Amino acid sequence: MAHTFRPRPVDRVLRALDLVLGSLLLILATPVIAVAAVAVTAADRGPAFYRGRRVGRAGAVFTMYKLRTLRADAETRLGPFLGAELTFRTDAEHTPVGRLLRATKLDELPQLYNVVRGEMSLVGPRPIRPAFFEQLCREIPQYWQRLVVRPGMTGPAQLRLTREMTWAEKLAHDFEYIADRSVGLYLRILRDTALFLLLGPRNR
Repeated sequence: MAHTFRPRPVDRVLRALDLVLGSLLLILATPVIAVAAVAVTAADRGPAFYRGRRVGRAGAVFTMYKLRTLRADAETRLGPFLGAELTFRTDAEHTPVGRLLRATKLDELPQLYNVVRGEMSLVGPRPIRPAFFEQLCREIPQYWQRLVVRPGMTGPAQLRLTREMTWAEKLAHDFEYIADRSVGLYLRILRDTALFLLLGPRNR
């Protein structure tokens, strides 16, 4: 489908913030990523990093990086599933090290590389697999509108996420950020994410 994705002036400022903050965070996170990568490969045979195709801004598909948290070849087994069934089956595929990385969100750190490359932002809707994106566009016709901005490492939907939240509810939170995006909102979401990681959801 053909759509027009016109940037706002603030998008250039947000990209500059992504580049500066993302580069700094990547430098600081590199030793942590290296230690975690060794732990992943020591605990379960297979690659240290997960590489997955995701839909980015304006529909461009890119390779997203994470520390691997699932058993080798888990994505092949999980491929056909979506929603609650996917969540249930994914939980059973986690390795012990993967559960720790997932709980602390350390598995997400390699996505800083995607941020520096310009494929992702620190703040925005979470990137989604191409097959799921096509399915959700059929079920929710306005779903494509989340492609107006780069997918993010964090965002309102992630801070408010519950297992009971539907895809339509997640999309409403994504649209809230897309419509109101500004430097102030971007920085507040980063602050709230840091507090969430340090103190937990009840103490943000």
